[in-house]
Amino acid sequence: MNSDELTPWSVLRDGVRLIARFVRGHPFAFAIAVTGAAVYAGAIIASSLVIGWVTNTVVIPVLDEGESYTGLLLPAGLLILGVAVVKSVGIITRRTGAGYLQLRTRQDLRNELLDHQLSLKMSWFDKQSIGDLLAVADADVDQGTGVLGPLPYASGVILLLFGSFAMIVAIDPWIGLGATIGLAIVIAIDIRGSWITYRMWEAVQEARGRVSSVAHESFDGALTVKSLGREGYVSQRFGVESDVLRDRLIEVNSTWTTYQTIIRALPQAISIALIVVGAVRIDAGVLDTGELVTVAYLLALLAFPVQLIGFVLWDLAGSQAGWHRIAAIFRARDFIDYGDLAASPDAGAASVSSAGVHFTYDGSANVFEGLDFDLEPGVTLAVVGPTASGKSTFCLLLARLWDPATGEIHLDGRALSRFAGSELPREVSYVAQDAFLFDDDVAGNITLGGAFSDEEIQEAATLAGADEFIAELPDGYQTMLGERGTTLSGGQRQRVALARALIRKPRLLILDDATSAVDPSVEAMILRSLKSAALPSTIVVVAYRPASIRLADEVVFVDQKRIVGHGTHTEMLTSTPGYARLVQAYEDDARRMQQEAS
Repeated sequence: MNSDELTPWSVLRDGVRLIARFVRGHPFAFAIAVTGAAVYAGAIIASSLVIGWVTNTVVIPVLDEGESYTGLLLPAGLLILGVAVVKSVGIITRRTGAGYLQLRTRQDLRNELLDHQLSLKMSWFDKQSIGDLLAVADADVDQGTGVLGPLPYASGVILLLFGSFAMIVAIDPWIGLGATIGLAIVIAIDIRGSWITYRMWEAVQEARGRVSSVAHESFDGALTVKSLGREGYVSQRFGVESDVLRDRLIEVNSTWTTYQTIIRALPQAISIALIVVGAVRIDAGVLDTGELVTVAYLLALLAFPVQLIGFVLWDLAGSQAGWHRIAAIFRARDFIDYGDLAASPDAGAASVSSAGVHFTYDGSANVFEGLDFDLEPGVTLAVVGPTASGKSTFCLLLARLWDPATGEIHLDGRALSRFAGSELPREVSYVAQDAFLFDDDVAGNITLGGAFSDEEIQEAATLAGADEFIAELPDGYQTMLGERGTTLSGGQRQRVALARALIRKPRLLILDDATSAVDPSVEAMILRSLKSAALPSTIVVVAYRPASIRLADEVVFVDQKRIVGHGTHTEMLTSTPGYARLVQAYEDDARRMQQEAS
């Protein structure tokens, strides 16, 4: 919705479109709920007829004319009981259908959001606030579907309104005209109120997103906050956003309460006025007492349904505000373009090549101006370069977590962009420096839902140098790690993440400084194990430690936005001065650290 063109009718129009979208997802549940509401509405109309009949047939003859009530109470009681039972069935049916409709729509929306976001490029995620995305998936989805709760009841109320007003008009056209005018006034006030609060609800949802973002950032950076003693600053920052959210909620609820005061009082005033008119009509001989009782009963019963229409209209404004933020994610079209190529996971180690590859993160300066290299199958390649030279970008491109601006990277002569969705990870495994572990046990973090045997899990962990410390955990491979694996050290987390990659037996294994948190001796042991193991893998490893670099078959030196040199370690020492200086600096640093340790 374009806020510049916001009118009461545009809010109503777009709200109806939003409802139609939700109902199309579960039409059967909506039909059940509306059927229940219609049954309830019919029972209310029937109850008014029963009350009118009881008044004329039982109450007035007994009280005014002194007739005996023998034989009258039982049928009257059975009629009233029967109507009550039908009303109960209608209520149960409506609430069951409406609850299913609302909860399933929320589930569907969250699944759609996750699927949509996972189909987008990493560049899109880099521009988002994780806390805000969490708020959209939680608070905005709840807010966006809030209208589905009262919607079926309101749909049944429409039937009730038509039936009731038809009865009132049939009893007395003038009273019916007055009731119709009163209803139109109430609905017009509700529509205007929902229009006014639409912008307020937008501000509320945006404030909720900011609160979620600050909270997520604070929890995620708890270690940094505590180490610097900045709890007060973070609490104050969170408090500011919380106060804004509080003020926005007070504003919208104050407006809602003001309007509801009018809406609740107006139908009662209209009903009283119409009953007075009805009394005058009785004196004129146009109505009888039973008919006026029927009209009064209908007007009393309609008070809440009329308010319910208002609730739907107001919920419609809030739902559109929540949906506006959900739709903003669905409008993101930065999709990963996949081909139709299937993986060949059993074909052995893969060759890698690229030509004319240029890459930029944001469309401005190139991170690489010429990524050209060839890598034979089964080779272990060390990627070396100064800080911020593009080593991690090099790895991300090989795993197709980023796409180059120009050129192509090939795996066994097949362009990475030709692989179908989820096929490339069957041949390529990428392990980052910051190992992410899930709130699961050790085995679950290694398999990530894959169908692997206990022997395969232990074999991968052993190869990653993790089996020994896993065995010492309280429950071994069934030990729960907690969110992000905070119960493990940095080096242990990295080794579990490495085992996660190895169990899939990738044809290309990419280690982006994935063993930086382990001791140099352990890192060297892991790399030697990987080289000597019967892996079907070509290995690319970002290396800083001299021992790790020497273990590699070949070295790529990345600097000045391009691959400056490619060859063996010995060849590179003589052919590439920048590489020789950097390796010498690594050697001096390692020697100094060894002396300090001794």
